[in-house]
Amino acid sequence: MAQLSGKHVLLTGASRGVGPVIAEALARRGAHIALAARSEEGLRNVSKALSEFGVRTIVVPVDLAQAAQRQGLVSSVLKQFGSIDILINNAGLETEGSYLGLPWEAIDETIEVNLVAPMALTYLVLPHMLRQKTGHIVNMASMGAKSGGPYGATYCGTKAGLAEWTRGLRLELADTGVHFSTIFPGYITQVGMFARFGMTPPLMVGSCTPSQVAQAVVDAIARQRLEVIVNSPPLRWVFVLNEVAPSLGDWLMRRSGAVDFQRRKVGL
Repeated sequence: MAQLSGKHVLLTGASRGVGPVIAEALARRGAHIALAARSEEGLRNVSKALSEFGVRTIVVPVDLAQAAQRQGLVSSVLKQFGSIDILINNAGLETEGSYLGLPWEAIDETIEVNLVAPMALTYLVLPHMLRQKTGHIVNMASMGAKSGGPYGATYCGTKAGLAEWTRGLRLELADTGVHFSTIFPGYITQVGMFARFGMTPPLMVGSCTPSQVAQAVVDAIARQRLEVIVNSPPLRWVFVLNEVAPSLGDWLMRRSGAVDFQRRKVGL
C-alpha cells in the first residue's frame, strides 16, 4: 500500500466544493499540499484550516482556463516543493442548461477547465514523475462520464473524455512507476452546485457525500486503484446496459426519473 505521509500533492479546485474535503483527507495522512484555484481568499481559508495537521501547504491562485497560468502553477509548485509526487485534477465547471441556451463562451470555458487543463497539467508534470520513476495522477470524472445526462451534455462530454484519455495514458505508461486513477462521483451532497439546488435525486440515481469522495481519492492513491465509482447505488449494471443496448439505456434514464430531474434542476 502506497504511503501519503511526506508526499507532495498538487490539488486543483482546492478552494470550494469537495476540494477542501479532499485536502483535509490528504493532510490527515501527512501529505504536503499545493492548493490551487481561482479564489486566493478561499485557498487561504483552506490552508489555515489544515494548519492543525502539521503539514506544509502552499497557496497558488490560478485560472486553469489560461494556458500561461497552468505553466506558472506547475513551475511555482516545483520551485517551492521541489517535487510533485501526486497530481489531483479536481477542478471542474458544472455548466448545465439546454445546450443552445448556453453561450458558447461558457461551453468553451468548460471544455478548457474540465478537459484541456488536466491534460495540460499532466503534460507538464509527467516528465518530472517519469524522471523520478514514481508518481500518481488522479482525475476527477463523474458518473455522467459513464452515462451522459441531458442538460449537462457538455459537462458529461468533458468528463467522458477525461476518463477515456486517462485509460489510454495509463496503458501507455504502464510499468513506468507512474500510476493513474479515475474517480466517478455521483451527485455530491452538502457542497458544490448540486447541493445548492436543494433537490433529492431519484432513488435509482443515488448520490454520495464529500467525505466519501475524499476517501475514494485517498484509497485510490494508497491502493493504486484504476477506477472508483462513488455512489449509492454503484449502477455498474446500468453502464453495461448502456453499452449493450443504448436505446434500452435511454429508456431506463427516462423511466428512472433522471431526465425529468435534470430538467427540473436547471429550471426548465
